[in-house]
Amino acid sequence: MDVTLAIVIAVVVVALVFDYTNGFHDAANAIATSVSTRALTPRIALALAAVMNFVGAFLGQKVAHTVSDTISPPETNHGLIIVMAGLVGAIAWNLITWYFGLPSSSSHALIGGLVGAAVAGGVTVSWSTVLEKVVIPMFLSPLFAFGAGFLAMLAVYWIFRRANPHKANKGFRIAQTISAAAMALGHGLQDAQKTMGVIFLALVTGGYVATEEAGGERPLWVISSAAAATRRPRIIHLDPPQGFAAESVAASVLYTTAYVYEAPISTTHTITSAVMGVGATKRLSAVRWGVARTILTAWVLTFPMAASVAAVTYWILHLITQI
Repeated sequence: MDVTLAIVIAVVVVALVFDYTNGFHDAANAIATSVSTRALTPRIALALAAVMNFVGAFLGQKVAHTVSDTISPPETNHGLIIVMAGLVGAIAWNLITWYFGLPSSSSHALIGGLVGAAVAGGVTVSWSTVLEKVVIPMFLSPLFAFGAGFLAMLAVYWIFRRANPHKANKGFRIAQTISAAAMALGHGLQDAQKTMGVIFLALVTGGYVATEEAGGERPLWVISSAAAATRRPRIIHLDPPQGFAAESVAASVLYTTAYVYEAPISTTHTITSAVMGVGATKRLSAVRWGVARTILTAWVLTFPMAASVAAVTYWILHLITQI
């Protein structure tokens, strides 16, 4: 087998492994709120998440384009080693945070890994893309989700202030089926596309497809495989109205950033911030701020830690292969 083809296959396999770790790491965030409020049983929620994640992967490719534009590895085996190292860095951080139960961002782990490997390998990083599409949205999207969650919950309280609590909760449990589906769709729209972007980057680097600028398109098997592979510590107790508000806000943020800003934001950051926002309407002390600080620490560490692991991985692979 041709060496380049072998490396491309290896990169694709590792990319799908990343997508899988992203699935068991992040996909649960799309349904955790509905399960915690008992709007959906775990079995139904998982089935809903699986279907909507798959559908969401086919609804756009703007985020994938952003990911593949983050770095510009040479179209050589050396470039493929850089992409491989970036994926390993992201997977390592996903597994570490999953083991300790920290809801960190697979999105930022992936971008951090690619950037770390690119810097170690001495290739070009599109710092403007990293700043505008990753760093700025990384800080703004949680803040917006928190504020929007707070306001949305106030609106729900006002609109249903005279409603019978039992009937209202029953109605919101039904409504959460829709909001949970919207969250799962948003997760597929955001997270599956990131893996598509990396696989496409590997195919371009290996010379198997043309760049988008040259008219290259993502093969259908790339979209399908990324969709198929994508399958929180509790910070506050939620009731069905709060769960509906949090999921609706988070889903709206995911759609807006994907379609309007082409930004690969974190599903985890978004839903967690929205949950804190709706919880803060009860009283600020209702939010477990100690847990929130732990989560924030994991968020801040994600980019540099994934980048560091990717850089070390690149040096090891480069030493072994001498590519």
